[in-house]
Amino acid sequence: MNTSAKMQYLKSIYQRYQRSTRIEKREILNEFCKVCKYNRKYAIRLLNAPAPDTRKNKPKRERENLYGHRAISILEAIWSASDYLCSQRLKAALPLWVPWVKQRFYITPKIKRQLLSISSSTIDRRLSLKRGRIKKRIYGTTKPGTLLKHQIPIKTDNWDVTIPGFLEVDLVSHSGSSAEGNFIHSLNCTDIHTTWTETRAVMGRGQTMTLKAFKDIKEQLPFPLKGIDSDNGGEFINYHLKAFCDRYKIQFTRGRPYKKDDNAHIEQKNWTHVRRIFGYFRYDTEEVLELMNELYRNELKWFTNFFQPSVKLVKKVRIGSKLKRIYNEPKTPFQRVCECKETKPKEVARLKKLFLSLNPFELSQRIEKKLTRIQGLATKITKFQRTYLPEYSEKETALYPSSPWLHS
Repeated sequence: MNTSAKMQYLKSIYQRYQRSTRIEKREILNEFCKVCKYNRKYAIRLLNAPAPDTRKNKPKRERENLYGHRAISILEAIWSASDYLCSQRLKAALPLWVPWVKQRFYITPKIKRQLLSISSSTIDRRLSLKRGRIKKRIYGTTKPGTLLKHQIPIKTDNWDVTIPGFLEVDLVSHSGSSAEGNFIHSLNCTDIHTTWTETRAVMGRGQTMTLKAFKDIKEQLPFPLKGIDSDNGGEFINYHLKAFCDRYKIQFTRGRPYKKDDNAHIEQKNWTHVRRIFGYFRYDTEEVLELMNELYRNELKWFTNFFQPSVKLVKKVRIGSKLKRIYNEPKTPFQRVCECKETKPKEVARLKKLFLSLNPFELSQRIEKKLTRIQGLATKITKFQRTYLPEYSEKETALYPSSPWLHS
């Protein structure tokens, strides 16, 4: 029985119930509960309330639509070009993106005011139909190293630093579905205080190649490198990196084995700055290595550090059995770098000049084109398929002649 039928039945017995005796009311009430499957107390309230015909329906509150279709369509375009930021980060990014909107869309002063005044909750509500999430399995190849562990201390303090220069580092593999052979890794580094991120692609997990990438990152940072914290992989726990840190007086610490929470900052960046961008394909050629490093050093670095605000955890508050996390105001890594005094003045001045010349929409398109080319060069035919599955003919294998994986 639907709601309208129940109300019709209530109207038919209401007057009879009001005129009945105590015993008759009990029989009517029992029948009402049985037919409509109501709780007895709820049924009594309905029968003792004013007559159904005299009840006033509460008018529905209609929300005023302050943001027109044009403003929301431009908001969707910014959201898409900014790599689908969350509502809080997107609101903080709008003042950086709106000045460049005029070159792509017709925007009136009214629409501009709407974009700059829209709240994060409204962004969530208006973009809810277009929001989607893709969950994929994350493959890891980190194994605990054994060299120099007694000389490199475990990080026991929290990274509650107020100056830039302390990095968490990690290596992300691009091995595809198999970890055999030689393939590309991404050396990912993020600064704890400013969230500035630098990434380089290296072939394999060799110690000298990793150190070479570290030296390149050190020179490109807009602040002096003061400390690094890594996991226990052999690409980090070695004499080459230890000597490099001792030479430049860089604090070198490591996390506990199998405790990813010790490197929570970089683990989060591994997903947002590497895995979401390059996916789970296998990259194992020198051509792809050069293309990835070109993207890491230029467009991708500028896009994530200049135009993508991030939030930082301020504190945790225990409310009963729940833990509430409180975050600070979203800012871009570049904004945080400009607020710090412990920076390289010449490098910051160069970055400011570069920031004023960059169009985020064009950056997004250039990144998309380069990623399409890189993913087209991914090794899609595995050694197992070539060896044991005869349907992979020489014609199909010739699609990827530059991959040493196919000819190993």
